[in-house]
Amino acid sequence: MAPVRLLIADDHAVVRAGLRALLEQQPDFAVVAEAESGIEAVRQAVAHQPDIVVMDIRMPGGLSGIEACEQIMDQLPQTKVIILTSYAEDELVMDAVRAGSVGYVLKRVGSSDLVDAIRTVSHGDALIDPTMTKALLEEVRQAAKVKEASAFSELTPQEMRILALMVEGLTNREIAAQLFLGEGTVRNYVGNILSKLQVSNRAEAAVFAVKNHIERHLPGDDDH
Repeated sequence: MAPVRLLIADDHAVVRAGLRALLEQQPDFAVVAEAESGIEAVRQAVAHQPDIVVMDIRMPGGLSGIEACEQIMDQLPQTKVIILTSYAEDELVMDAVRAGSVGYVLKRVGSSDLVDAIRTVSHGDALIDPTMTKALLEEVRQAAKVKEASAFSELTPQEMRILALMVEGLTNREIAAQLFLGEGTVRNYVGNILSKLQVSNRAEAAVFAVKNHIERHLPGDDDH
């Protein structure tokens, strides 16, 4: 089996030398290039097309490790990037994941852990440092909440209340009585709701509302 071809990108020569010495001890690894800046990392990646790039997140020369990762992924989608950094900053993790990196490892990990991380990524798995997993999951949860809320962005607070009552199975007359509105007014609201949600009937509107967790996004009493 051919060895995993690696590119080491770090602005410190001593770090690069240490990483090369460590990784070349592994019979299944081959370091094919090094880079000391983000721009050089992209250039070397294109020239050598490594399987994995081990990239410092803070690179000099006007192109950060995250930006270099992004460019490498654009040009070499088969190449995988592991971000190696001293900084356990939540936002950096998110930026690295958004840029397309499949691994995020803190520099303080032991040598064997780094080797294991590279092997994990080479086998097609993603790897995020355990200390960062919670932050990443929270970002995913928040993104899901934003997506849910946007599903109802066209509806007014009153339309949201009426839609919630439609989910409960109330008729126009029952909704009118509960909200102190005329039945004709409720009928108009329902028509507007169906149009805005781009559904054809009350049942489809109810399914849409349940799927997007309308109960989490209902307006307060002060919203009109």
